[in-house]
Amino acid sequence: MERMDVIGSHAARLPALDERWTPAGYSREELVEGLLVGAVAGPAVTHPFDNVLRNIRLLAEGDPDKQFGLSGLQAVDRDEVFRLVARASGFEPDPEVRTGPVPVDPGLVLDACEAVGDRLATAVLRGDRLVLATGHPVGLAHLYIEVGRLMRARGVEILEPADGETWREGDLHHPWQIRYLEGVAMLTDKASARHTHSADAMERMLADERPDLVFADHGFAGGAIEHGVETVSIADVNDPALIVAQALGRTRSVIVMDDNVAPQAYWPCFQAIAARLP
Repeated sequence: MERMDVIGSHAARLPALDERWTPAGYSREELVEGLLVGAVAGPAVTHPFDNVLRNIRLLAEGDPDKQFGLSGLQAVDRDEVFRLVARASGFEPDPEVRTGPVPVDPGLVLDACEAVGDRLATAVLRGDRLVLATGHPVGLAHLYIEVGRLMRARGVEILEPADGETWREGDLHHPWQIRYLEGVAMLTDKASARHTHSADAMERMLADERPDLVFADHGFAGGAIEHGVETVSIADVNDPALIVAQALGRTRSVIVMDDNVAPQAYWPCFQAIAARLP
């Protein structure tokens, strides 16, 4: 069937997992080293300063693509957004720096992963219903899938609202469709899983069923926050919307890291989250 082929073909392109995706007692030093080797964090992530500063400017100007479905982000001025990104990433916010590499402190990544793990542990104890979703279906797929497996094994219900819902947007030659890969929501064009900043899919999901907690990124996270659903999330250094939402007290933990390196590189994040679960 066509619907199965879209997600099945995406799954076939993901690399095989290894023993690092089984919860184990890794030391913090081993996890830090793993993040550095995988380029999830380190002295130079994918997006340089000029790209980060450009996207901060676009966010301040109200560019819808940079809002992730969130309103009111312009309440924080550009200089403060830069300081928030710097604090979340672990670098000194020098206003004179315009180009060059952006560093991300791996220790801060692990701290944020542990905070997400703590909230997921609470979800286990409460019996919360959880939605997992990603706008980066290649880079982050394994992380969400494996976290979902841990949560299911602990009795948490992983919801799949609006699965298969299809709609048209403007004069695009293809439709959009919500599909799930092992419980993780993704946006597809009915042929491929797509990278997206839009909150439209999450809004449709929430109209179908409202979870107790969302773990997501991009517009999936932004749309959930905008509609008052408790959310923990992942953000890249050049996508400040979720970082600003956290500073405004609208969301909980945000893991700030490079969000589109090799899928298997996120195993230290998985281990840090898994270690906090009951």
